[in-house]
Amino acid sequence: MLAVLDPYFQFALKAMARESTYRFEVFTSIASLALRVYLLRVVWVALYARNAAPHGVPLHTIITYSAVALLMGLILDIDQTSLLHDKLHDGSIVVDFMKPISVPFYLFADGTGEVLFHAALIVPSLALALLIVHIDVPSATVLGAFALSFFLGYFVGFFLNFILNCVAFWTLEISAVQLIMTWVTDLLGGQIVPLLFFPAVVQNAIFALPFAAMFSTPLLIYIGEIPPERYPEVMGLQVAWILALGLIATVIWRAGARRVVVQGG
Repeated sequence: MLAVLDPYFQFALKAMARESTYRFEVFTSIASLALRVYLLRVVWVALYARNAAPHGVPLHTIITYSAVALLMGLILDIDQTSLLHDKLHDGSIVVDFMKPISVPFYLFADGTGEVLFHAALIVPSLALALLIVHIDVPSATVLGAFALSFFLGYFVGFFLNFILNCVAFWTLEISAVQLIMTWVTDLLGGQIVPLLFFPAVVQNAIFALPFAAMFSTPLLIYIGEIPPERYPEVMGLQVAWILALGLIATVIWRAGARRVVVQGG
């Protein structure tokens, strides 16, 4: 079993090494996050001063929400399967199909290595953010539920990105679609603007989408807006999206793998 998994561990380690070579980008990512935490704090303080905030959500809670959302973004904003698009674009995917590996697992391992490296940036980013804002820490039970929901949200995001990059089997260029996906995720996922700000009817519709399963569900668990008795319901919806998107990803991958189009040389 270990012999079978060893190549994928090596792919993950290689991805981590690749990401660590861009040291300047690492430092700028941490500094950028600290700046965004500060700016969001300024925005929320101004909004609350003008009573433009949801009823029953204190200022310190919404600041905590925003800070944690930015920290989550260090992981969830990464396109774990962008390598698939690159390989389809330059034609090197043909070589991967000839190797004695599972290409989807290879892509997953590469993306996971990249994510694990960026996950390590959460520690210094959190330390810097704590110099700017106070972040509430929930009970161990809530923190555990948040971690599990965050884990499920990661796989929702992975399959969304995988499906999106599989489109390159037919179009080769997907940058415009990626921009649309990023905008929709930011708007409907609750990363920038909490879904609590939306009207109740709109909230119910948005919560049913996979974008909310990525960011909003774990974040609302963290700040206590989703009580423990609703954990099975909201996490069950996350699992349902993982299964549905996983099935769609499998169908699209198999269809795309049958017709590899090489562009370039």
